[in-house]
Amino acid sequence: MTAGSGKSGDRRRAERLKAALRDNLKRRKAQEKARAAADAVKPKPHDSAGISPEIAASKPKG
Repeated sequence: MTAGSGKSGDRRRAERLKAALRDNLKRRKAQEKARAAADAVKPKPHDSAGISPEIAASKPKG
């Protein structure tokens, strides 16, 4: 940079940073939306062994 181009260089840097932050925010929002959609579709776990939390708590240990 030359001595007189400091202001325009700062402005360009600020614009690049602004664009990068905006893109990052968009990406993070899209990731969160995808995670929320995946959680909503996630199937409920089944109990193929027949051990529900209520039954497991009532059985004697040992």
